[in-house]
Formats: sequence, structure tokens, C-alpha cells
Amino acid sequence: MKPILISFGCAEAGQANASAITAATTWRSFMGTPPLARSLADVRRCYTGSPLEKAMPTSIRYLPLLLALAALPVCAETVRVYVTNSAGDSIHVINPATNKVVQVINGVEAAHGIDFSPDGQRVYVSNEADSTLDVIDRASGKTITKVPLSGHPNNISATKDGGRVVVGIAEDPGALDVIDARALKLARTIPVNGRLHNVYVTPDNKYVVTGSIRTKVLTVIDLKTDQIAWELKLDEGVRPMTMEVNADGSTRRIFAQLSNFNGFAVVDFAARREVARVKLPDEPGGFGVIERRTDAPSHGIGVAPDGKTLWVTSITANGVFAYSLPDLQLLGFAALPELRLPGRQPISAVPNWVTFTPDSRLLYISNAAARSVSAIDTRTLKSVAIIAVGEVPKRINTLVLP
Repeated sequence: MKPILISFGCAEAGQANASAITAATTWRSFMGTPPLARSLADVRRCYTGSPLEKAMPTSIRYLPLLLALAALPVCAETVRVYVTNSAGDSIHVINPATNKVVQVINGVEAAHGIDFSPDGQRVYVSNEADSTLDVIDRASGKTITKVPLSGHPNNISATKDGGRVVVGIAEDPGALDVIDARALKLARTIPVNGRLHNVYVTPDNKYVVTGSIRTKVLTVIDLKTDQIAWELKLDEGVRPMTMEVNADGSTRRIFAQLSNFNGFAVVDFAARREVARVKLPDEPGGFGVIERRTDAPSHGIGVAPDGKTLWVTSITANGVFAYSLPDLQLLGFAALPELRLPGRQPISAVPNWVTFTPDSRLLYISNAAARSVSAIDTRTLKSVAIIAVGEVPKRINTLVLP
């Protein structure tokens, strides 16, 4: 009998997980405890089987392979977490399977927003020093080109179809630059009400949601027409935002952090109005004054990929709060590292932006004052790693390679 090479893709491995778990008892009753895989190399081998195994039905015979795969994180090696260092000239890349830095991209001065092409081959970064959108080859870390912008940039977001990259312009009177991602040129500049702090493409790829700190205006732009669809005036500056979706993928609610408020506003997307405001707990507290961040006490927010939880960072609490969705019930709190200097009271890590692994099991937070990124287990609300990065890390995003 010729050796049979068993190989699974991502989708097949997911199916194998389910099959292996349900069949584990059957295997143990037939052969005893199955072998453990140390790596994928243990699984991707020619498997011939012993005489006893050859006598088994095929469905039973290959169960050890399925069980070995079940013990491994599916496609963990294809996920990378990118963090820009706003006071340096580097971008750090973290492998969440090991929580180690596996690549450092150099040469982007004052890197800010970061996103990716759908095929994972390009990294897009807003360059505050040169007022450009830098396009980087992911594998080599080398800059492909620098696209001149209409003004000083802030955050960016790529459309889901890969056709455009939108860039918030943080200069008066305010604008959204639209970059043709195929031609790598500025296609158009859309005027908005106030210099922009943040921009996000909605999950259904139909709109861009933007916010201005100066004018306190949340603006929604229709990607089909490149025109403003609607605006919402709030009582404080609009800072980081995230979105919750309906079952059909359309946007249900926007969660927006505001200046001078330790919490977030809840905006009903269809109704185009604020429907609630959630203040974070007062305890723990005691941070923010020394750090001079009382004007932005809460500055990082994200909905987990499974849509079940909302995570909100707090500089005042030096940690992150978790809320259930859709009911917004407080689930718990995870503390972040304190900076301790001789003769001074503890200083907050100044937690900022957040991102997740695709399975929603790990949350990553940039610690702007601590030159680090914290990895939080979302099930236990415990820190599992503190990863050293560059100077003043802020924007952070997850790349899943296809």
C-alpha cells in the first residue's frame, strides 16, 4: 500500500476540528489515547498505519490525524498584528501564535493609520511627516511608492473590494482623500465639516464613517456617490469609533468615544441619532492627570469579530472594560501595566487602540506611554503577554493572510 499524504487547508481543518471532537470517544475505545501533535509537521507526514490500524474502517483509521489537528490553532500562522509607532520611524509586526515581534518595517517617519490590501500583499500607512500614503510590500517591508495627499493625514481605511483607500485629512477645512488603490494615485478629495481624526469603512463596504474633534461632527459618506449621506453634531469632539452590524451585514450602531468623557456614545445608524451614552465605571481610577490625558480619558474601542462583545480602553482606569452585545452589560475589566518611577506615583500605560485575532480570543492594545502592546485573553480578562515595540505606539490592526 502506498503512503497517503494527508493535508488540510484552513476550511478543511475547521471541519476536521468538529469531526475529531465528536469522534474522540470512538477512537479511545478502539485504540486508547490518541497521539499528540507537536507541530503541523507531525501531521503533514506520510501515514501508512499499523496492521491493526489497517484493519479499521477508513473513518476510524485517520482519527489520530484529525485529533492532532484539533489540538492546534487553525491557521494561527497566517495572522499578524501591526502597530505603528507614532513618535518613531518603525512599524512592529506581531505573530499572535507566539506573541513575538517577527518583523520591523523601518523608514516611515511618524507612521499613523494602517490597513491592508485584501490579498495581504500591501500595507498602507499614513505618513504624518511627509503627508503621504505610503504603500509597502508586506513580505519585504520595502516601500513601493508614496502617494502625495491633499494635506496632513490622520487615520486611514481600505475598502473591502481593494479598490480604494480613504485617508482622513487633519487640516482645516477638513477633507477625505480617496486613493485609487490600483493606480496608486489620489483620485478625489471630498470636503467635510472639520479636520478629520478618524475614518472607517463600514463592514458592508457602503459607507465611510468619519469624525472631527474640532467641529464635533460625525460624518457618513456614501461610497457609491462619494457624497455626504448624513451628519450628526455631538456635544464633544469625535474620537475613536467602532461599529456593530445587523444580521445582513449592514451597520446597526456606531460606538463613538468623545473628548472629555470616560465612556462612549451610541449612535443608531438607521435613525441617524445618538440613542444612549455609557459612562465607564469610576473604579478603578486615579490615572490621566499626570499623563495630561483628561481631554481624552477613553481612547480606544472595538467590537470583537464574533460580534458578541465591545471592548473600551480607559486611560483613567489604566485598563480595558468589556461589555456584552447587544445589551451593553458590563462584563469585566482587565488591568494594564503601570509605569513605576522612583519618587513618583504610578503612571498609566496610556492604553489606546485595540484589535483582535479573528477568533475573538485575543485582544491587543497599544500602550502609548509604555512602548508596548498588551495581549489580553478575552475569556479570562487576563494579560497573557506584554510585547515591546517602538516609540509611542498607537494605531493597531490585524492582517489575516488569505
